[in-house]
Amino acid sequence: MHFPPDRGVEVAFAGRSNAGKSSALNAITQRRALARVSKTPGRTRLLNFFELRVDRRLVDLPGYGYASVSGTERSTWAPLIESLRERESLRGLVLIVDSRRGVKDEDLELVRWAHGLDVHVLLSKSDKLNRSEAAQALRSATQALGGLATAQLFSMTSGVGVNEAQDVLERWLQ
Repeated sequence: MHFPPDRGVEVAFAGRSNAGKSSALNAITQRRALARVSKTPGRTRLLNFFELRVDRRLVDLPGYGYASVSGTERSTWAPLIESLRERESLRGLVLIVDSRRGVKDEDLELVRWAHGLDVHVLLSKSDKLNRSEAAQALRSATQALGGLATAQLFSMTSGVGVNEAQDVLERWLQ
């Protein structure tokens, strides 16, 4: 594994395939092409480290769920992700969840994996919900997370929650 030196501060970005991880990374960092965006689920296949400034990195994890990758390739992800968890520099996890799907068991499993880290959930694609549905999605996510993580509505398309997510990330990267 070729990880950067384990110093500074890192925040990992994770989520189901096609939840909008790369789009969220780009919107939050205000860099159009920091992470490659694809309509095809499962394009992120390695841990990608993005250095924002000296010793301040974001880590884009492969999507989980229905990504069309081989079992062999998928089996290489678990050791990578466990190695990431052992890093002293890992301080937080931003979990991207499609607001129309809600927090699922796999998402909660990842939140529990991140025990001891700050965890913030972005309910992506919230622009596709009406106001009532969006409020219900946030209530349901907050309840499902049971205090293990904070949550917010997010849409890179409409800009909802981008500033809030930037504030969370900036606090973690201090």
